[in-house]
Amino acid sequence: MADILAILPQRDFDPSEVALPWLVWTEAGHRVHFATETGEAADCDPVTLTGDGLPSVARSLRARPFARDAYARMVADPVYRKPLRWTDARAIDFGGLLFPGGHAPGMRSYCESAEVARLAREAFAAAMPVAAICHGVLPLARAGVLAGRRTTALTAMMENTAVVLTRRALPGHYRTYPQTVESEVRAAVGPTGAFARGPIVPRYADAGNPDAGFVVTDGAYLSARWPGDAWTLAVRLAAIL
Repeated sequence: MADILAILPQRDFDPSEVALPWLVWTEAGHRVHFATETGEAADCDPVTLTGDGLPSVARSLRARPFARDAYARMVADPVYRKPLRWTDARAIDFGGLLFPGGHAPGMRSYCESAEVARLAREAFAAAMPVAAICHGVLPLARAGVLAGRRTTALTAMMENTAVVLTRRALPGHYRTYPQTVESEVRAAVGPTGAFARGPIVPRYADAGNPDAGFVVTDGAYLSARWPGDAWTLAVRLAAIL
C-alpha cells in the first residue's frame, strides 16, 4: 500500500476533489496525508460544500450528498487535522501526489506558491504518480512541468458557465484569475503538448459508475477537469500505484 500526499490550499479547495479521492484511496488500503501552507488543517470552499449563497440556477455547483458525507469523514480523520507544512514536505517521501482544485479566492496562494511548485518539480523529476484536477493543474503549469505534456484541466466552458450563473449572487467567487485555467494551461503545454477538453456534456463518476469521469493519462501523470471526474481520477491513480 502507498502513502499519498494531498497538497491543499489553506482554504477554499473544492471538497469533492479532495474527499472523493481520499475515500477511494483509504478504502483501497492506501494512506493519505495532507500538506498545507501553515501546517494547520485546511478548510474547503463553504459555498461549494453547503450551497449557501448559490442562486437556484447554480445549485448544481454544490457538492453532491455522497461527496459531503466523504468530506465529513475526511475532516474527522486525525491525520487530516495534523497536516505537514508545504515547506516541510518532500515529494520523494510519498508514493503519489494529489493537486486538487477549487475556484474561490483562497486558491490563489496555492496556485502561486513557490513551495507547491517545488513539490511539483520534485514529483515530475522522479517520474512519480501525480494526479491534478481543475485549478490544481495550474501549479503544475506554473512550475514548468507540463511542457510537451498531454493534459486536461478545468475547461473554459465550465469555468465561464460557473461565472455567468453566479455573477450577481456571488460576483468574482468563481473567477479566480482574469485568464481562464484552460488558456493558461494551453500556453504551458506549448506546441508539442496537447490540451484535451473532453466531452461537452460531462458525466459524474461515483462508486456505481467509477469510469464515468474524464481523465487524461500521460505516463504517471493524470489530470481531470471538475468534481465529477474526481472518482475516476482516484481509481486510475490507485491502479498505477
